[in-house]
Amino acid sequence: MSNDVLADRIRSILSNRNGYSERNMFGGVCFMINGNMCVGTWKESIIVRLDRMQHDETLAEPHTKPADIAGRTMKGWALVEPPGIASAQDLQDWVDRAAAYAASLPAK
Repeated sequence: MSNDVLADRIRSILSNRNGYSERNMFGGVCFMINGNMCVGTWKESIIVRLDRMQHDETLAEPHTKPADIAGRTMKGWALVEPPGIASAQDLQDWVDRAAAYAASLPAK
């Protein structure tokens, strides 16, 4: 699946939410809620932003690994590989979790 197709799948989930925006970043598309990054595309995977205090629990979930885009692991972020987002429901679940976390942060 191409990055554009994946971005369209995410866009269809997020675009009606209050505070939604997006921008091209890190070679993909970064989706934001109230100016806070919540999910982005990375090749055929997604990067999700979740609570830093639950970082280890998130990485214990199937098809996840540390988000290491710039050469260092970003705590509070996880990379979800294609098998973890293949179904519409799996993608919806990850995007909803990331959007809820971003919405809980102070608006930028």
